[in-house]
Amino acid sequence: MIHQYINNGFHIIMDVNSGSVHSVDPVLYDAVKIAAELVPDMEEPAALPKEVEDKVLHALTGTYGEPEVREALEEIQSLINEGELFTRDIYHDYVVDFKKRKTVVKALCLHIAHDCNLACKYCFAEEGEYHGRRALMSFEVGKKALDFLIANSGNRKNLEVDFFGGEPLMNWEVVKQLVEYGRSKEKEYNKNFRFTMTTNGVLLNDEIMEYCNREMSNVVLSLDGRREVNDRMRPFRNGKGSYELIVPKFQKFAKLRGEKDYYIRGTFTRNNMDFSKDVLEFADLGFESMSIEPVVAQEEEEYSIRQEDIPAILEEYDKLAVEYIKRKKEGRGFNFFHFNIDLTQGPCVAKRLSGCGSGTEYLAVTPWGDFYPCHQFVGEEKFLLGNVDTGVTNTQIRDEFKLCNVYAKDKCRDCFARFYCSGGCAANSYNFHGSITDAYEIGCEMQKKRIECAIMIKAALAEE
Repeated sequence: MIHQYINNGFHIIMDVNSGSVHSVDPVLYDAVKIAAELVPDMEEPAALPKEVEDKVLHALTGTYGEPEVREALEEIQSLINEGELFTRDIYHDYVVDFKKRKTVVKALCLHIAHDCNLACKYCFAEEGEYHGRRALMSFEVGKKALDFLIANSGNRKNLEVDFFGGEPLMNWEVVKQLVEYGRSKEKEYNKNFRFTMTTNGVLLNDEIMEYCNREMSNVVLSLDGRREVNDRMRPFRNGKGSYELIVPKFQKFAKLRGEKDYYIRGTFTRNNMDFSKDVLEFADLGFESMSIEPVVAQEEEEYSIRQEDIPAILEEYDKLAVEYIKRKKEGRGFNFFHFNIDLTQGPCVAKRLSGCGSGTEYLAVTPWGDFYPCHQFVGEEKFLLGNVDTGVTNTQIRDEFKLCNVYAKDKCRDCFARFYCSGGCAANSYNFHGSITDAYEIGCEMQKKRIECAIMIKAALAEE
């Protein structure tokens, strides 16, 4: 399968099945475009059929000189020989019956606090309540969750625990107790805990920053960009904006992080489809790592992204990509999550096929110890998997998630992005279509554009 596009003057050819990406001149780009309509994916490297060569020569000689077209055909044959063009689907061979595969849990999202001190308008967690009640996780529940993770992680050494909410800092003492407990078990069970946390920053202070810089492998800092954008969507419950209080704390925290990971994570809505300005606001505030995600909401919400918004949003990603390259070349670059792409090795095969592992390798834990496939399913009783006392008992739902991969989704089978996005978010699929094996089309369009921009950026920076 071949995907071709032109972005910022770069002619890009993607051989989807092999993962090979080529930045080429216009004649090779046009030659491949014609050949791709005539040549099926090849089982083994083979000669380009003569009738295909003749049609390419006939179509392009005149627009380009015959020597240039013949050189392009030679290059096509060379790429075929190297397994980098018109390749067969190498991943399909790895699709196994996931239902028979032993489940190994490698990560938990601990809902340490179903409560929050902000009233974000787009919050899927209903200000931390998650369709239920406000509650804080006890140390005993969290301890049982870590014990479950250790017991169900098989031979996997590296385990991840994300402290999530609501707002985790509203239950800070229990966070520290659970980190201490996890550390106390590492040597005994030959495990290594990677603790992470997502916070809105309201309760950040020097003691918490110092502790996080010692114990947290990554910290996600929630902010939406420009003051007016952030304060419109992320106010306190009294309606006052949060930007003025939070930004200085985040700036101090980011400087103190040193070499440890963090990123500023924002959400853009229909109210700020010029979100590239918010990304640049992050950079101008001194943050080096950032992400801004499209809001996911039903169409009746005034801030939701709709199909008619997509052209403007895709144009905004292109605009951001150009500025991203410019700043990188000027020596004042920043790290934008969606423009990071590994074209050499990338995720392992299992991750390329099945994504985040929600419902199988990754589980969310409520304050009272219930298991759900991920934080976005919490409160949806159909997806209740079990709890910290019984373990996973709803094996039917778990097995549905085991089978959730790009080959189980009709909309993914012919999509060039399938091995980069791994089929997208199961929760978004369910919320918009009632099935975890469908796809949220608006999200797909944005994801494909981000992938195209990321690859173009690689080509642009490789010119240096």
